[in-house]
Amino acid sequence: MKIGNQTVISEFFLLGLPIKPDQRDLFYALFLAMYLTIILGNLLIIILIHLDSHLHTPMYLFLSNLSFSDLCFSSVTIPKLLQNMQSQVSSIPYAGCLTQMYFFLFFADVESFLLVAMAYDRYVAICFPLHYTTIMSPKLSGSLVVLSWVLTTFISLLHTLLMARLSFCADNVIPHFFCDMSALLKLVCSDIQINEMVIFILGGLVIIVPFLLISSSYALIVSSILKVPSARGVHKAFYTCGSHLSVVSLFYGTIIGLYLCPSANNYTVKEIVMAVMYTMVTPMLNPFIYSLRNQDIKGAFRRIFSKWTIQFSLGQ
Repeated sequence: MKIGNQTVISEFFLLGLPIKPDQRDLFYALFLAMYLTIILGNLLIIILIHLDSHLHTPMYLFLSNLSFSDLCFSSVTIPKLLQNMQSQVSSIPYAGCLTQMYFFLFFADVESFLLVAMAYDRYVAICFPLHYTTIMSPKLSGSLVVLSWVLTTFISLLHTLLMARLSFCADNVIPHFFCDMSALLKLVCSDIQINEMVIFILGGLVIIVPFLLISSSYALIVSSILKVPSARGVHKAFYTCGSHLSVVSLFYGTIIGLYLCPSANNYTVKEIVMAVMYTMVTPMLNPFIYSLRNQDIKGAFRRIFSKWTIQFSLGQ
Protein backbone atom coordinates (compact mmCIF):
# COMPACT_ATOMS: atom_id res chain seq x y z
CA MET A 1 0.00 0.00 0.00
CA LYS A 2 1.40 3.37 -1.05
CA ILE A 3 0.89 6.81 0.49
CA GLY A 4 2.15 9.39 -2.00
CA ASN A 5 5.70 8.30 -2.80
CA GLN A 6 5.92 6.22 0.39
CA THR A 7 5.04 2.59 1.01
CA VAL A 8 3.72 0.78 4.06
CA ILE A 9 6.28 -2.00 4.37
CA SER A 10 5.11 -5.30 5.83
CA GLU A 11 8.35 -7.22 5.22
CA PHE A 12 11.91 -6.84 4.01
CA PHE A 13 14.09 -9.06 1.85
CA LEU A 14 17.65 -9.71 2.96
CA LEU A 15 20.04 -9.86 0.01
CA GLY A 16 22.35 -12.12 2.03
CA LEU A 17 25.98 -12.96 1.34
CA PRO A 18 27.62 -12.75 -2.10
CA ILE A 19 28.02 -16.52 -2.39
CA LYS A 20 27.85 -18.49 -5.63
CA PRO A 21 25.02 -21.08 -5.76
CA ASP A 22 27.46 -24.00 -6.06
CA GLN A 23 29.25 -22.82 -2.88
CA ARG A 24 26.11 -22.35 -0.80
CA ASP A 25 26.23 -25.79 0.88
CA LEU A 26 29.92 -25.38 1.75
CA PHE A 27 29.37 -22.00 3.40
CA TYR A 28 26.24 -23.26 5.14
CA ALA A 29 28.25 -26.07 6.75
CA LEU A 30 31.03 -23.63 7.65
CA PHE A 31 28.70 -21.10 9.29
CA LEU A 32 26.80 -23.85 11.11
CA ALA A 33 30.08 -25.21 12.50
CA MET A 34 31.12 -21.70 13.57
CA TYR A 35 27.78 -21.12 15.29
CA LEU A 36 27.97 -24.41 17.17
CA THR A 37 31.52 -23.53 18.23
CA ILE A 38 30.30 -20.16 19.52
CA ILE A 39 27.52 -21.79 21.52
CA LEU A 40 29.65 -24.58 23.00
CA GLY A 41 32.73 -22.42 23.66
CA ASN A 42 30.90 -19.63 25.44
CA LEU A 43 28.66 -22.04 27.35
CA LEU A 44 31.75 -23.88 28.57
CA ILE A 45 33.26 -20.67 29.96
CA ILE A 46 29.98 -19.71 31.65
CA ILE A 47 29.64 -23.18 33.23
CA LEU A 48 33.28 -23.26 34.40
CA ILE A 49 32.98 -19.84 36.04
CA HIS A 50 29.70 -20.82 37.70
CA LEU A 51 30.95 -24.16 39.04
CA ASP A 52 34.50 -23.29 40.13
CA SER A 53 34.68 -21.16 43.28
CA HIS A 54 38.22 -20.05 42.38
CA LEU A 55 36.71 -18.06 39.50
CA HIS A 56 34.16 -16.19 41.61
CA THR A 57 36.03 -12.90 41.21
CA PRO A 58 35.11 -9.59 39.52
CA MET A 59 37.17 -10.38 36.40
CA TYR A 60 35.37 -13.64 35.79
CA LEU A 61 32.00 -12.12 36.61
CA PHE A 62 32.65 -9.74 33.70
CA LEU A 63 33.92 -12.60 31.54
CA SER A 64 30.84 -14.76 32.14
CA ASN A 65 28.62 -11.85 31.15
CA LEU A 66 30.79 -11.23 28.08
CA SER A 67 30.46 -14.89 27.05
CA PHE A 68 26.69 -14.76 27.52
CA SER A 69 26.57 -11.57 25.45
CA ASP A 70 28.65 -13.18 22.66
CA LEU A 71 26.39 -16.22 22.65
CA CYS A 72 23.24 -14.11 22.35
CA PHE A 73 24.82 -11.65 19.90
CA SER A 74 25.56 -14.42 17.41
CA SER A 75 22.12 -15.96 17.91
CA VAL A 76 20.52 -12.71 16.74
CA THR A 77 21.88 -13.00 13.19
CA ILE A 78 23.33 -16.44 12.41
CA PRO A 79 20.19 -18.65 12.75
CA LYS A 80 18.27 -16.36 10.36
CA LEU A 81 21.20 -16.39 7.93
CA LEU A 82 21.34 -20.21 8.05
CA GLN A 83 17.57 -20.42 7.53
CA ASN A 84 17.74 -18.12 4.50
CA MET A 85 20.65 -20.09 3.01
CA GLN A 86 18.82 -23.40 3.46
CA SER A 87 15.35 -22.39 2.32
CA GLN A 88 16.43 -19.56 -0.01
CA VAL A 89 13.50 -17.55 1.38
CA SER A 90 15.09 -14.27 2.43
CA SER A 91 12.04 -12.39 3.71
CA ILE A 92 11.79 -11.07 7.27
CA PRO A 93 8.68 -9.35 8.70
CA TYR A 94 8.87 -5.64 9.46
CA ALA A 95 8.46 -6.26 13.21
CA GLY A 96 11.00 -9.09 13.06
CA CYS A 97 13.51 -6.81 11.33
CA LEU A 98 13.20 -4.12 13.99
CA THR A 99 13.44 -6.77 16.71
CA GLN A 100 16.62 -8.16 15.16
CA MET A 101 18.06 -4.65 14.91
CA TYR A 102 17.23 -3.98 18.58
CA PHE A 103 18.91 -7.10 19.93
CA PHE A 104 21.88 -6.71 17.57
CA LEU A 105 22.53 -3.21 18.97
CA PHE A 106 21.76 -4.37 22.50
CA PHE A 107 24.30 -7.18 22.71
CA ALA A 108 26.96 -5.28 20.75
CA ASP A 109 26.66 -2.33 23.15
CA VAL A 110 26.71 -4.61 26.20
CA GLU A 111 30.00 -6.09 25.01
CA SER A 112 31.53 -2.64 24.60
CA PHE A 113 30.63 -1.61 28.17
CA LEU A 114 31.76 -4.94 29.63
CA LEU A 115 35.16 -4.57 27.95
CA VAL A 116 35.51 -1.20 29.71
CA ALA A 117 34.68 -2.81 33.07
CA MET A 118 37.25 -5.54 32.42
CA ALA A 119 39.89 -2.95 31.50
CA TYR A 120 39.24 -1.06 34.74
CA ASP A 121 39.51 -4.32 36.66
CA ARG A 122 42.93 -5.02 35.09
CA TYR A 123 44.05 -1.46 35.82
CA VAL A 124 43.20 -1.81 39.51
CA ALA A 125 44.75 -5.30 39.72
CA ILE A 126 48.12 -4.11 38.36
CA CYS A 127 48.35 -0.51 39.58
CA PHE A 128 46.76 -1.00 43.02
CA PRO A 129 47.25 -4.71 43.83
CA LEU A 130 47.15 -4.22 47.62
CA HIS A 131 43.81 -2.41 47.42
CA TYR A 132 42.26 -4.58 44.70
CA THR A 133 39.77 -6.43 46.91
CA THR A 134 38.71 -3.17 48.54
CA ILE A 135 38.24 -1.23 45.30
CA MET A 136 36.76 -4.04 43.19
CA SER A 137 34.22 -5.06 45.80
CA PRO A 138 31.31 -7.36 44.90
CA LYS A 139 29.03 -4.33 45.12
CA LEU A 140 31.05 -2.31 42.59
CA SER A 141 31.58 -5.17 40.15
CA GLY A 142 27.90 -6.12 40.32
CA SER A 143 26.91 -2.49 39.80
CA LEU A 144 29.14 -2.23 36.70
CA VAL A 145 27.49 -5.31 35.21
CA VAL A 146 23.97 -4.08 35.94
CA LEU A 147 24.81 -0.61 34.60
CA SER A 148 26.11 -2.15 31.36
CA TRP A 149 22.87 -4.07 30.76
CA VAL A 150 20.57 -1.20 31.80
CA LEU A 151 22.33 1.44 29.69
CA THR A 152 22.23 -0.71 26.57
CA THR A 153 18.54 -1.47 27.10
CA PHE A 154 17.64 2.21 26.80
CA ILE A 155 20.16 2.98 24.03
CA SER A 156 18.93 0.15 21.81
CA LEU A 157 15.29 0.95 22.56
CA LEU A 158 15.79 4.60 21.58
CA HIS A 159 17.34 3.62 18.24
CA THR A 160 14.51 1.16 17.56
CA LEU A 161 11.72 3.59 18.43
CA LEU A 162 13.27 6.27 16.23
CA MET A 163 13.48 3.77 13.38
CA ALA A 164 9.87 2.66 13.87
CA ARG A 165 8.57 6.20 13.34
CA LEU A 166 10.10 6.43 9.83
CA SER A 167 8.37 5.76 6.51
CA PHE A 168 10.00 3.51 3.91
CA CYS A 169 10.09 3.81 0.14
CA ALA A 170 9.00 1.13 -2.32
CA ASP A 171 12.39 -0.61 -2.20
CA ASN A 172 12.36 -3.12 0.65
CA VAL A 173 15.53 -5.07 -0.25
CA ILE A 174 18.25 -4.82 2.41
CA PRO A 175 21.72 -5.33 0.88
CA HIS A 176 22.93 -7.29 3.90
CA PHE A 177 22.41 -10.62 5.68
CA PHE A 178 20.73 -9.02 8.70
CA CYS A 179 18.75 -5.87 9.55
CA ASP A 180 21.61 -3.46 10.02
CA MET A 181 20.51 0.00 11.17
CA SER A 182 22.53 1.92 8.58
CA ALA A 183 21.21 -0.33 5.79
CA LEU A 184 17.62 0.31 6.90
CA LEU A 185 18.14 4.06 6.97
CA LYS A 186 19.07 4.01 3.28
CA LEU A 187 15.57 2.70 2.45
CA VAL A 188 13.80 5.51 4.31
CA CYS A 189 11.84 8.28 2.55
CA SER A 190 11.19 10.51 5.58
CA ASP A 191 13.57 12.84 7.40
CA ILE A 192 16.34 10.98 9.27
CA GLN A 193 18.17 13.96 10.80
CA ILE A 194 17.10 13.05 14.35
CA ASN A 195 18.18 9.44 13.81
CA GLU A 196 21.57 10.54 12.49
CA MET A 197 22.07 12.94 15.40
CA VAL A 198 21.23 10.23 17.95
CA ILE A 199 23.51 7.75 16.16
CA PHE A 200 26.35 10.30 16.29
CA ILE A 201 25.86 11.09 19.98
CA LEU A 202 25.19 7.56 21.23
CA GLY A 203 27.80 6.11 18.87
CA GLY A 204 30.36 8.25 20.66
CA LEU A 205 29.07 7.04 24.02
CA VAL A 206 29.10 3.37 23.03
CA ILE A 207 32.22 3.18 20.82
CA ILE A 208 34.53 6.19 21.15
CA VAL A 209 34.28 6.78 24.93
CA PRO A 210 34.77 3.08 25.86
CA PHE A 211 37.68 2.80 23.42
CA LEU A 212 39.35 5.89 24.93
CA LEU A 213 38.76 4.62 28.47
CA ILE A 214 40.28 1.24 27.62
CA SER A 215 43.25 2.88 25.89
CA SER A 216 43.78 5.17 28.90
CA SER A 217 43.66 2.26 31.35
CA TYR A 218 46.33 0.37 29.42
CA ALA A 219 48.46 3.50 29.06
CA LEU A 220 48.38 3.81 32.87
CA ILE A 221 49.19 0.11 33.23
CA VAL A 222 52.23 0.44 30.93
CA SER A 223 53.33 3.59 32.80
CA SER A 224 53.04 1.76 36.11
CA ILE A 225 55.11 -1.17 34.84
CA LEU A 226 57.84 1.08 33.43
CA LYS A 227 58.29 2.76 36.80
CA VAL A 228 59.43 -0.56 38.28
CA PRO A 229 60.71 -2.53 35.29
CA SER A 230 61.20 -6.21 35.95
CA ALA A 231 60.70 -9.48 34.14
CA ARG A 232 58.17 -10.51 36.79
CA GLY A 233 56.18 -7.28 36.33
CA VAL A 234 56.08 -7.65 32.56
CA HIS A 235 55.02 -11.29 32.88
CA LYS A 236 52.27 -10.37 35.34
CA ALA A 237 50.97 -7.64 33.05
CA PHE A 238 50.98 -9.96 30.03
CA TYR A 239 49.28 -12.71 32.03
CA THR A 240 46.50 -10.48 33.36
CA CYS A 241 45.99 -8.31 30.25
CA GLY A 242 46.99 -10.42 27.24
CA SER A 243 43.63 -12.11 26.70
CA HIS A 244 41.63 -8.93 27.26
CA LEU A 245 43.81 -6.93 24.87
CA SER A 246 43.34 -9.58 22.17
CA VAL A 247 39.55 -9.44 22.54
CA VAL A 248 39.55 -5.61 22.58
CA SER A 249 41.64 -5.57 19.38
CA LEU A 250 39.25 -7.94 17.62
CA PHE A 251 36.12 -6.13 18.80
CA TYR A 252 37.09 -2.52 18.15
CA GLY A 253 39.18 -3.38 15.10
CA THR A 254 36.16 -4.73 13.26
CA ILE A 255 33.90 -1.89 14.46
CA ILE A 256 36.35 0.79 13.32
CA GLY A 257 36.95 -0.98 10.02
CA LEU A 258 33.25 -1.43 9.34
CA TYR A 259 31.60 1.75 10.63
CA LEU A 260 34.29 4.42 11.02
CA CYS A 261 36.28 3.62 7.85
CA PRO A 262 33.59 2.72 5.30
CA SER A 263 34.21 2.14 1.61
CA ALA A 264 33.16 4.64 -1.00
CA ASN A 265 30.33 2.33 -2.06
CA ASN A 266 28.23 1.08 0.82
CA TYR A 267 27.83 -2.63 1.42
CA THR A 268 30.56 -3.85 -0.87
CA VAL A 269 32.16 -7.24 -0.29
CA LYS A 270 34.47 -5.55 2.24
CA GLU A 271 31.51 -4.48 4.43
CA ILE A 272 29.96 -7.95 4.24
CA VAL A 273 33.24 -9.65 5.18
CA MET A 274 33.78 -7.24 8.08
CA ALA A 275 30.23 -7.90 9.28
CA VAL A 276 30.90 -11.66 9.21
CA MET A 277 34.05 -11.04 11.26
CA TYR A 278 32.07 -8.94 13.72
CA THR A 279 29.10 -11.28 14.14
CA MET A 280 30.72 -14.72 13.78
CA VAL A 281 34.50 -14.84 13.93
CA THR A 282 35.03 -12.60 16.98
CA PRO A 283 32.45 -14.37 19.22
CA MET A 284 33.92 -17.71 18.12
CA LEU A 285 37.52 -16.72 18.91
CA ASN A 286 36.83 -15.10 22.29
CA PRO A 287 36.42 -18.41 24.21
CA PHE A 288 39.63 -19.77 22.66
CA ILE A 289 41.54 -16.61 23.53
CA TYR A 290 40.42 -16.70 27.16
CA SER A 291 40.83 -20.46 27.59
CA LEU A 292 44.14 -20.95 25.78
CA ARG A 293 45.86 -17.91 27.31
CA ASN A 294 44.37 -18.12 30.79
CA GLN A 295 45.78 -20.51 33.38
CA ASP A 296 42.80 -19.96 35.71
CA ILE A 297 40.35 -21.23 33.08
CA LYS A 298 42.60 -24.21 32.31
CA GLY A 299 42.88 -24.99 36.03
CA ALA A 300 39.11 -24.77 36.51
CA PHE A 301 38.56 -27.15 33.61
CA ARG A 302 41.02 -29.69 35.05
CA ARG A 303 39.49 -29.48 38.55
CA ILE A 304 35.92 -29.88 37.37
CA PHE A 305 36.84 -32.62 34.88
CA SER A 306 38.69 -34.53 37.63
CA LYS A 307 35.76 -34.08 40.00
CA TRP A 308 33.28 -35.40 37.45
CA THR A 309 35.60 -38.31 36.60
CA ILE A 310 35.85 -39.31 40.28
CA GLN A 311 32.09 -39.04 40.76
CA PHE A 312 31.47 -41.13 37.63
CA SER A 313 33.95 -43.79 38.82
CA LEU A 314 32.34 -43.98 42.27
CA GLY A 315 28.93 -44.26 40.66
CA GLN A 316 29.92 -47.36 38.69
